[in-house]
Order: sequence, then structure tokens, then C-alpha cells
Amino acid sequence: MAGFWGRRRREQEALAAQDADLARRAEQSLVAADERIRTTSDELVFAQAELGESLTADLKAALDAVRTHLREAFQLHQLNHDEIPDTLEELRTRNARIIQLCEWAESLLDEKTGVLAETIAKVRRAPEIVAQVRADAEALGARIPHARATIERLSSRYAESAMHRIASAAEEADQLIAFATHGADVSVRRREAKQNEEANLALETATEAVRRAAAILDAVEDFEIEALRAESTLADVIADSRGDIIAARNAPQTPEVTSAAAELEAELRSLAPAGSPNDPFAELTRLRSANSALDDAIDKAHYRAQHPLPSLEHVQHSLDDADRQLGVARGLIAGHRGWIGADARTRLAEAERLRVDVPRLLPAEETREQALMAARRVAQLASEALQLAQRDIDSSRPQDQGWGGDGWGGGGGWGGGRRGGGGGDIVSGVLGGLVIGSILDGIFD
Repeated sequence: MAGFWGRRRREQEALAAQDADLARRAEQSLVAADERIRTTSDELVFAQAELGESLTADLKAALDAVRTHLREAFQLHQLNHDEIPDTLEELRTRNARIIQLCEWAESLLDEKTGVLAETIAKVRRAPEIVAQVRADAEALGARIPHARATIERLSSRYAESAMHRIASAAEEADQLIAFATHGADVSVRRREAKQNEEANLALETATEAVRRAAAILDAVEDFEIEALRAESTLADVIADSRGDIIAARNAPQTPEVTSAAAELEAELRSLAPAGSPNDPFAELTRLRSANSALDDAIDKAHYRAQHPLPSLEHVQHSLDDADRQLGVARGLIAGHRGWIGADARTRLAEAERLRVDVPRLLPAEETREQALMAARRVAQLASEALQLAQRDIDSSRPQDQGWGGDGWGGGGGWGGGRRGGGGGDIVSGVLGGLVIGSILDGIFD
């Protein structure tokens, strides 16, 4: 007994220590959160002076929300120390809520001050960024003449459709560079007027304009390399296409192969003559498409030669066989409903569902093979349904010859006369499959 009370006392002391620690953490969190609000309020005043009201609106809204919720925390702390006695559970709940509110407050202020710190850093780096924008704009402007010369030189080699992507690149880059320079100037003027939000927006657009101008000029220089690669690939595809046309003559001559070969030959004839301006990108796309179509047609023709398309009579014969098996399974299950389980019924339902879709697949040649597979699947499911139904019937038949021994009421079978010879099985099947099944269906329905 002394051991029990000693253990009980230790548990109470440990619980009291936990409660004391929770109360201490609540007080420390409350002090820290209140001090954080005061510090952040001072930071907000300085930020508003540097950035203006609009860029600091999020932090101000966060401070207002934190002050509102921290009032609840102070009220809970006051309840813990008023003259009204509290239970231990009430004290634990209040202290836990105080800690939760204070942690939320500090987390929110961390998030908003972090965002504001990035904005302040960007504002303070504005002169450096403006100088970088102007330097980049000047460097890009020096590339404009070279870009114009490159476009003019390539225009004599490639068709207008190929040059469309870079034809106006030099003019677009020139306009973006002018816009970036103007944006940098606007940013400086707005910052001098203490309009920091507008200054930041102007500087961001100027920076983006410089980036886009650089990408456009890089695209001009990359175009020639891309065009040369396309021409090299085009030559390989031309050689491959000519080989495919020869192979198509030895392939089974189906309408698809003939049509695809003619289309590929037409694409080869439509290629620009050597030495004339061409569009290697468009020619490569069209030729690849025609080449792939011929490859697919040849593969399909070879497959069909090895796997002949079933005749309509063959499919119809398989469908008739499926219908016969489906009818047998349907009749057996309908005649012995009280004994048939879920497996047989499921197979039958799936077979009937597939059977509905077969007529839609039957007429067209491209779906005739699918129709044959569907018919065979119907027959398979119907056969499985029949086997499962027969299993259920066999397992549900009475093992004796009747009720009460040798027959109904004992003695000599049904009425004392008929025994064996299958008569009892027939009666049991009729009663089990029809009478009992109907009764059970009626009860459960």
C-alpha cells in the first residue's frame, strides 16, 4: 500500500511540474509577443517613411490582426490570476490557448516583415539596379546592327515563312531597349518624389524589358544554328523516305500503303529546289509526318498479312456460339435463382453487357477483329457463369433422398413410394430453384 501511495504522489508531483512549466511558457510567450508587436510597430513607422503607405499596407494589417488576437491572450492570462478559483483543467486550457495565440502572432509578423525586408532591400538597391539596367541597355543596343546584318544575310538563304520568327527581331529589341531606358529614368524621378511604389514598378518593368530584348537578340544568333541543324536532319529524312518508298513497293499493297506512299512522294516533290530559299523547319515537319504515316501503314499491312482479318461469317459464327452459351447460362440461373451465388450472376451480367456492344463493332472492317474478340469474351464469360452456377447448384442440393430420411415424412420416399432413381433430385431441384428461390426473393424483395 505504501508503494501505491508513493507512486501516486510522484505522478501528482510530475503533473504539477508540467502545469507549472506550461504556465511559465504562457507568461514568457505573452511577454515576447507583446515586445515583438512594439518592435514591429517601430519598424513599420520607419518603413512607411521610406516606402510609403501602399508598400507597407500588408504589415500594418498584420499588426492590427495580431493586436486584436493578443487582447484575447491578455484576457485569458487575467482570468488565471483573478480572485475566482479555477480548476486545473481550466488553467491548462487557457495557458495552451495563450501559447497558441502568441506563436501565431510571431509567425505572422515574421512572414510580413520578411517580405517587407525584401522590398526595403530592393528600394535601397534601386540606384545599383538602375545603373545595371542602363549598362545592359547600352550593351544590347550595340548588338542591334549585327542582328540586322544577320537577318538580312539569312533572308537571302531562307524563305519568308522560315524568317518570320526573327524578321522583326532587331526592331523589337530596339524598342524594348528604349523602353527599358525610359523606365529607369521614370524610376529615378518617382523615387526622388518619394513615390516608391511607382518607382519600384517602373524599375521592374525596365528590368523585364532588358531581359526580353536580350532573349530576342539571342534568338537571332541561335536561328542560323537551328536552321543548319534542320537542313542536316532534313537531308537524312529525305534519304530515309526514299528508302521507305522502295520498301513500300515490296510491302502488301493495301489502300493505306498506296495512299501513304503517294503522299510521301508528293512531299518529296514539293521540297524547294537546291540553291533556292527554303523553309527547312516546315519541310522537315511535313516530311517527317508523311514518313511516319508510311511506316505505320507498312507495319499495319505486314501485321494484317500475318493475321488476316476475320470474315463476317466467322465473326457471326462466334457470336451465335456466344449467344447459345449465354442462353444456356441465363436459363440455368433463372431456373435456380435461390441457389445461385454472386460469382455466377456477375459473370452473366458482364457477358450480357459486352454482348450489347458487339453489333456496333460488327459491320466495319476496322473493328471486325475487335468484334470477334468481344464475341469470344462473351462466350467465355457465359461458360464461366454456367460452371459457377452448376457449382452453386451442386453444393446446395440436399445430400439425402428427401425430408425426414428416405423421403418426405420418412418411410419410402415421397409418399412412401418413390426413392432413388433421380426423382428426389428432380423434386429438390424444382423446389430449391423455383419454389424456394421465389419465396426467398419475395421475402427479401
